Amino acid sequence: MKPASLAALAVVLCAAAPLAAQPKPSGTRQRDLYTEEARPPAPRPSIPRSYALVVGISNYRSLKPEQQLRFAERDAEAMFSILISTEGGNFPAENVRLLTGSKATLANLRRELEEWLPSVTRDGDRVLIYFAGHGFVAGGKGHLAPYDIQLTDIAGTGYPMTRLGEVFGSRIKGKWKVLLADACHSGAISPEATETINRGLVDLGRSVFVMSASRDREQSFESPDFGGGHGVFTYYVTRGLSGAADQNRDGIVTADEIADYVRTGVRADTKARQNPVADRGSFDPNMLLAYVPANAVIDPPREAATGMLIIESNMDGVEVFLDGKPVGVLNKGTPLRLPGLAPGAHTVQGVKMGYEPDGPREETVYPGQESTVSIRIRFQRKRPKAALDYFDQGMKPYRDGGASNYAKAARSFQLALQADPAFSQAALYLARAEHAQQEYDLARKHFDQAIAIDPDYVEARGSYGGMLLDIGAADEAIRQLTAVVRRDPGNSLAHTQLAAAYRMKDAYPPSIEEAGKAIQLAPRTAEPHFWLADSLRLSGQYGRSIPSYLAYLQLSDFDSKLAGQLNFWVRGFLIGGGRKTRASQRDIWKDLRSLAYFGLCDAERKQAHYGRAIPFCQRALSYDPNDPYIHYALGLTYARIAEQTGKLENVAAASVHFRRMLALNPDLEQASGVKKMLDNFDTLLRAN
Repeated sequence: MKPASLAALAVVLCAAAPLAAQPKPSGTRQRDLYTEEARPPAPRPSIPRSYALVVGISNYRSLKPEQQLRFAERDAEAMFSILISTEGGNFPAENVRLLTGSKATLANLRRELEEWLPSVTRDGDRVLIYFAGHGFVAGGKGHLAPYDIQLTDIAGTGYPMTRLGEVFGSRIKGKWKVLLADACHSGAISPEATETINRGLVDLGRSVFVMSASRDREQSFESPDFGGGHGVFTYYVTRGLSGAADQNRDGIVTADEIADYVRTGVRADTKARQNPVADRGSFDPNMLLAYVPANAVIDPPREAATGMLIIESNMDGVEVFLDGKPVGVLNKGTPLRLPGLAPGAHTVQGVKMGYEPDGPREETVYPGQESTVSIRIRFQRKRPKAALDYFDQGMKPYRDGGASNYAKAARSFQLALQADPAFSQAALYLARAEHAQQEYDLARKHFDQAIAIDPDYVEARGSYGGMLLDIGAADEAIRQLTAVVRRDPGNSLAHTQLAAAYRMKDAYPPSIEEAGKAIQLAPRTAEPHFWLADSLRLSGQYGRSIPSYLAYLQLSDFDSKLAGQLNFWVRGFLIGGGRKTRASQRDIWKDLRSLAYFGLCDAERKQAHYGRAIPFCQRALSYDPNDPYIHYALGLTYARIAEQTGKLENVAAASVHFRRMLALNPDLEQASGVKKMLDNFDTLLRAN
C-alpha cells in the first residue's frame, strides 16, 4: 500500500477575476464511453495523524468594494467540509482550524502557522493549510493578505511568503509537505506583481510540494458558474479530493492525480487563460491527499477529456445531488454548472422538502460536451390517511415523554412508516423515540432513513447530530451539523451542538467560535453560554469564562422538568475539567448546572481566588453530591488555604473531601497523590 504520511500545506490566494460562461463547444465528435468492470474493494490505507488550517477571506476590512472577493469564504467552507469527510480528506474535525472573514487576522494567522501547527505536528503527520484570499506585493516580495491588511503598509500587515517558506521548511514537521496556490486578482494587482507572487510561490517548492493555480502574469478566476460560486482552481481541488481525481479508482487521491485532474479541468474551462503549475520537487507523487472508499470498487479506464452538466430547476431552493453527493442549491432561472465530470453515466437528483424528488436518474456526460438537465419538482407529497393517523397518534405520547410513552410513540411511528415508506417525518420521530430509549443502533438506522428520503431535511440532520453526540461519535456529529449550518446559517441550535461537539473533542477555538455564533443568534438560550464558558476555561481563559458560566446559570434558572425537555439534545458525554458523566442516564439540567458551578469553582481556584472558589464548588455538590471531582477540587482548595493561613481547620476540611473522593472512586488518576497528602495531613493533625 502507498505510504500515507503527508504534510500538506495548501495555500490558496483566491481571485475575484470574474470568468464569463464559455460558449458551448461546436464540432465536438462523439467518443465511445468507458465501461466499468467490478473488482474487489481495495484494503484501507493507513492514514496518519492529520492537521489542517483553512483560511478564507472575501471581504477585507480596508479594501475598496471593487477589490473585494466573492467566493473565498465559500471556498474555505467547501475545503473544510471535504477535509473532514470520510469520503475525502479523513481529517479529524477537531484537528482542522477554520479562520474566515474577520477571524482571519494577521495575528491569528501567525498564531496558527507559527505556534499551533509547530506545536502539534510530528514527523510522519499529515498537515494541510488552505488560504483563500488576496495576495499583494511590497518591496518586490509577495505577501498573503490577512483580513486586516493595509495597502499602505503591506510589508507590516501582510504575511510574507519568505516567512511562509521558513515555517514550512523548518518548523512545521512532516514527512511530506505540499503547497497548493491559487493566486487570484481582479485588477488590483499589476501583471508584474502577479508574476512576483506566482514565482514566490514556486520558490517555496524548495521545501514543500507546490501546485500554483496559474503561471507567471496569469490571473486565476472565480465564477458563479462553478458549483454555484467558487474559484475555478478550488472547485477542481475540492472535486478532486472528493474522488473525481482518482484516476485508477483505487480509492486514493495522490498528488500526481490531483495535479493532473486540476490542471486539465482548469485549462479546459478557462480556455487556457489559466494554467495551473505543479512543482513536485523531490516529493513522492503517490502521497495520499484523500481517501475515498466508495471509489475503491471499480477500475475503469478514463478519458482524458471531461464534460459538463448544466442543471436547471422549475423551483427555488432545490438541493442537487450528483452521484449521491450534494453539489449545490438551485433556484429557478439560475442554472448550476458542473464542469469537469468524467464521461459516462452519472446519477442526478433534485430534492425539496415536502415534495416528491426528481430522480435519482441517470444522465450521460459526453467528453468535451455540455448537457442540460432539467429538474422538475412537481408534486407535493400526499400521505395515506392511515399514515397520518398513526403519526398523529404517536405524537401525543412522544410529547408526554417517559420510557413507556416513548415506546408507545415508537410503535405508532413504525406503523406510520409502514403505511408510507416515504414518510420522512415518521422516520425522524421514530429515530427520536428510539434515541430517548437509548436504542442507538435503531435510531441511527431511522435517522439515516429520514435523510435518505429527504436529503435536505435539516431538522433530521440536526437531531441526528444530537444523538451522535450522545453516543460519543463527535466526528460524525460535526459532519452532520456542518451540513446543517451550511444550509441554514441561522440555526442557533446546530451552532450550539457544534460547540458541544468541538468541546467534546477538546477543540476549544472552534467550540468558542460556534458558541459565539449561537449566542449572537439566540442570546437568551442558556446552553451556548455553557459551552463557551467551558471551552474558555479549559483553554486557560479563566477570567473570561466566569461571565459566561454566570450567564448560563441565570438563563437556565427554571423548572427542572421543563429544562429536561428543552435540553433533550444535550444528552451526551458531558465532560468538564476531567469530569465525565453519561448524562442520558441522569437529569441533564442538574448535571449541567453542577458542571457550571464546578467550572466557576475551578476558574476561581486556578486564579488563586480560593475564598470565591469554595462556595461555587459547594453549590455544585448541591446538584451532584457524589461527584468525586468536585470533592477533589474542594480538597485542593482547602489545602491551598491551609498553606496560606496555617489553620488546621482547613487541613481537616481538605481531608474530609479527599477521603470522600477516594470513597466514591478510588481508581482516579489523582488517587495516589491524594493518598500521600492524606498521610501528611494525618501526621500533622495528630501532632496538634
